[in-house]
Amino acid sequence: MSLPSASSNRVVLAVVASTFFVGFGGGVVFPILPNLGEVLGISAFMVGIILSANRFTRLVANAPAGSLVDRIGTRKPFIAGLAIEGLATFGYVVALAAGRSVLWFLPNVPEFWFMVARILWGVGSALVFATAYTITADVSEADSRGTSMGIVRAGITFGFPAGLVLGGLVSDIWGNVEAFVLAAAFAGLASVIAYLIVPETHVDSEQKSVKPWDIETTVPALTVGLVNFGLYFAYIGVLFSTLVLLLDERAIVIFGLDAQGSSGMLMAVTVLSGSVFTLGGGALSDAVGARVPVMLGFLLTSFVGFVALATGRSFEVLVLACLLIGAGQGGVGGPLTALLADLTPEERVGRAMGTNNVFGDVGGGLGPLVSLPLVDLVSFEFVYGLSAILPVLAGVVLLAGIYAHTGRVNPSIGESTG
Repeated sequence: MSLPSASSNRVVLAVVASTFFVGFGGGVVFPILPNLGEVLGISAFMVGIILSANRFTRLVANAPAGSLVDRIGTRKPFIAGLAIEGLATFGYVVALAAGRSVLWFLPNVPEFWFMVARILWGVGSALVFATAYTITADVSEADSRGTSMGIVRAGITFGFPAGLVLGGLVSDIWGNVEAFVLAAAFAGLASVIAYLIVPETHVDSEQKSVKPWDIETTVPALTVGLVNFGLYFAYIGVLFSTLVLLLDERAIVIFGLDAQGSSGMLMAVTVLSGSVFTLGGGALSDAVGARVPVMLGFLLTSFVGFVALATGRSFEVLVLACLLIGAGQGGVGGPLTALLADLTPEERVGRAMGTNNVFGDVGGGLGPLVSLPLVDLVSFEFVYGLSAILPVLAGVVLLAGIYAHTGRVNPSIGESTG
């Protein structure tokens, strides 16, 4: 469904604003929950389960969300997803109230309420991610799609570091409840923006032929999905789940903050770097006229970042490592999503995006379950060293998959657009 250029830009900006504000709830929990687990009597393994619950939920919800988009369109699922994420963010407040017996009618099992909130977040974010990228693919042309995808992906990821800072600073200065309430309020604002501005972009009428389990299993979808898996396993699954513990062990302090506040600042640096390079990576792939060389360069950047994280002992080296890891993740993100849209027929873009999200969530969900126990059993250096290998393997998979589908390892945008 085509829109005039000015309208397309307005829609993209509305999607960026909505995903930015709702993203606070995704980041706010990371600096708080790992340390809060000890206070509330939640084991490290259970904390890992809670942090991964949204991603495992999306394993079930992503494919139906993508198919739903191809069936009924983007507007209703996008608004509903934002509203559900807002409700989930407020669920963290409920979990804290239960853990402190503030509300007598809530069972004193905070891990249960945190789990419910994370599951709801998974359902909402499955809808938001599938619709946000599909809306962008619908309103952009191939030669500017990398830039548009980069802008939207940056909006999604910029909200996350804002949540990390919110979780680290607000909880450190005022309290955990205040941090969660503020994040929930911004999520409500995101729903309002989407309701007022974002139109239907994907279908003119309901497409009854699409089934919820009808996922995309083409070579491009599987290739892009596997790359996404490796990136999210190392980035969200390993780095974000262990950074607060690393700072505590190495006694690294930032601006006098404790481990929670310091990890929030470092994670924010990581994701802000990723957001900046998401914009740059997408635009660069449009300018070069090919996605693959740009992605390979940023995969190498991610590799170097994890090597620095494994070996660094000073504040300066850790900051550099986080900047490089964020740049690598972000620089790949825009071109990768644009490449998937390039290689997928328009009527199946929703399913392709949903399938891609499944792979990313498998990686992000397995990461904490593997990394948290492995850090205790072996070492941080070992875990980060293994994580450095993943971007290299992702590059190999990317080249093999693109060659299998197009007959070239570096097709131009025109050659790869279906």
